[in-house]
Amino acid sequence: METIRNWLLPALLAAGQIAWLWPGAGPAGEAVPGVAALVAVLGALVVETAALGRRRQAPVRALAWSLGALLVGQTAWQDGYFGVGAPVALYSVAVRCPASVTVRVVAAAVGAEWLLSLVHVGVRPALASEWVLGALLYVVCAGLGEARRQWLRGRSLATRLLAGAEEARRLAGDTERRRLARELHDVSAHHLTSVVITADAARRLGDSRPELTAEALSFAERTGTETLTALRRLVGLLRDADRPAPPPMTARIEELIAGFGRLGRPIDAVLPDDLAGPAAEAVHGIVREALTNALRHAPGSAAHVSVLRGEGVLELCVDNAPPRGSASDGGDAVDAVDAVGGLGSGRGVTGMKERAAAVGGELTAGPAPGGGWRVRATLPDVTGPWGPPEGAGRRDVLREQRLADPALVCTATLLPLVFALVTAEEWTGASLRAAVPGLLVVAVLLTAHAVPLLWRRRAPWPALLGVLATSWLWPVAVAGAGLPSRVFVFFAGGALAELPAVYAVAVYGRGAAPTWPAWGAAAISLSGTLVATAGADGSLSGEEPMWPTAVVMFVPLAMVLGAVFAGLWGAGLAVRRRRLRILALDDFALAGALWHAERAADAERHRLAAKLRDAVLRRTAALVEQARQGRLEAVAAEARSALAAMRELLHSLGESEDPGHGLAPAPTVADLGTLCRTVRAAGRDVTLRGLPEAARDLPPAVALSAYRIVEAALGAGDRGPARVTLRRRRDTLRVTVSGVPLAVTGPVAERLKVRAETGAGRITLERAGVVRALLSTRSSPAPAPEVSPSSPA
Repeated sequence: METIRNWLLPALLAAGQIAWLWPGAGPAGEAVPGVAALVAVLGALVVETAALGRRRQAPVRALAWSLGALLVGQTAWQDGYFGVGAPVALYSVAVRCPASVTVRVVAAAVGAEWLLSLVHVGVRPALASEWVLGALLYVVCAGLGEARRQWLRGRSLATRLLAGAEEARRLAGDTERRRLARELHDVSAHHLTSVVITADAARRLGDSRPELTAEALSFAERTGTETLTALRRLVGLLRDADRPAPPPMTARIEELIAGFGRLGRPIDAVLPDDLAGPAAEAVHGIVREALTNALRHAPGSAAHVSVLRGEGVLELCVDNAPPRGSASDGGDAVDAVDAVGGLGSGRGVTGMKERAAAVGGELTAGPAPGGGWRVRATLPDVTGPWGPPEGAGRRDVLREQRLADPALVCTATLLPLVFALVTAEEWTGASLRAAVPGLLVVAVLLTAHAVPLLWRRRAPWPALLGVLATSWLWPVAVAGAGLPSRVFVFFAGGALAELPAVYAVAVYGRGAAPTWPAWGAAAISLSGTLVATAGADGSLSGEEPMWPTAVVMFVPLAMVLGAVFAGLWGAGLAVRRRRLRILALDDFALAGALWHAERAADAERHRLAAKLRDAVLRRTAALVEQARQGRLEAVAAEARSALAAMRELLHSLGESEDPGHGLAPAPTVADLGTLCRTVRAAGRDVTLRGLPEAARDLPPAVALSAYRIVEAALGAGDRGPARVTLRRRRDTLRVTVSGVPLAVTGPVAERLKVRAETGAGRITLERAGVVRALLSTRSSPAPAPEVSPSSPA
């Protein structure tokens, strides 16, 4: 099907050209060229046809070859070679290339056309009209192509948003598990670990320092209450836990550091005063995690926290000294740490890296040069929510519409001006040189009349009113400047501006019903202007009085123009309704995907909340009650029990104990064999090559992305044979799926692009039905494993 689309138009154009060459040229009265010229024309036709066949894959190159064929064909046979391949190729360039490229190729095409006109016409008055028509042809083709590109761009954006929403819906459960796991880890690491350490330390040092018992009980009661509050907040199914806290965050970070300082460790900090936004939220979480790890593994040691602002980044550094392990100053503390050893969830460094990666930053953790431990993070310095500023997307779209509307203005200006140039000597009764002042006035009037069309999309009503108002400059100029007779004929050509202005009101105006006066106002105004212009230049003067003649001329003219404008207005409303229907369908699909994503996240929240109540919340409440009763031993036991239960809960977040959930670990490259067998069982011939070599030691994110790419390509709806090939080369995995033409266009193509970006790779979609993905296998912060339905198909 794609091959037919590529070659049908070039074949029809070539057939028409050949029919004109022979035997069409003879009956048309054209002289058949000689053998050499005929060979040159046929060669140019072959080159043009081959170039147009590749206009979708390489539009700029197709235009270059088409212009070359035009130069050869027109030189060999000026009146017999059509050369329509160049405008067609230019249209493809405008559809598939940025506006900057289109502007450059329009200039090149117009230059080539002007060169041919100069060679054929010579330096004569007719050269000006040839140049204007040539430029107008290419500008109109570019404008139409650019308008088409904008429409396709909007459809592609909508499809991409829907594909992203579908991806988010599929991963919603896993994303929610990751978020809640991070929250739970913060609670377990910061609150419960602190209770265990202080209680065990007070219990062991109670004989030498009895005041520590009361302090430990007070700390356990206070911290346990805070833990209960945090747990109840999670059980209450917080929906906005990932939203950045209101600025500033500096005070919260300082309060956090002071809380760790009260546990008996010296901590100094250097922080900016205006930390805010997602990066500041990440700083808070990373500092909390780093100091908790230091408390667990190096109690009593000094720590230093610094956040420095650079050029667009925040540099976070958390250093802690080596643990105090001597018997004289820290033996009991080490025993306390050993007592809680093994109760961590093992997600400390991973969680910090995830926080940094979530805001677009990087984090490293390892031994410091002078001993101890160092955590360093580089985060983008963002002081507000991510995303482009409001209105930026619309400004970009308007900026990209810089060819379609100017092309329309050029058409409405130059087309009647060409007619004026061609017939200048006839309507002025003088030589072309003597007619130059009148031509300049006509050009100014035509330009002023068409310029309001530049705003027809953003302000359709003002654009229409501007067109109608400038039309009344014609009778004033005719009467005041003394333009020659029949100048109203050129204004009739200039009335082309009213047509797109009325159409724009119907398509872009606010509401459909309030736009109906546009066609009536345009018909009345244009009819009156034409009659007034004809009366001003003397076309209505004669034996009969002018006013009855003007009325007789105005009424039927207004009726005819009213019918034309009403039909155009109705066509605009039809286009408007079609576009709104398409947008409504897109919105419905997007809202549905987001709704399902939210429902999946809700299900995970409810499931986790039930486990949290049963496993952790009850034990934490018992801890607070034991602290109030002054039972230090029971406090330590309940804290350790709650910490162990939370660790078990964290480890089980990726699994479902309820078989009804139907959840299983995410598929990987190793599961492609099962996928291909399932597809073959459905009656399609699928060949798989490259397993199991390519599946060894792949990062989880890459293995998942490769599987999803193959799954989406094979599930696009094709029925013919397909081949899946995997190749491992150094730090890359190459995935090639052939025989899937339905996967390289439309929503499936957008889903493939989203999946490739998720796997930190790039993807190429070939029109022949081949999908080529290149995924990097270098270790990098990866998303959590996906949980999906157990069936691989």
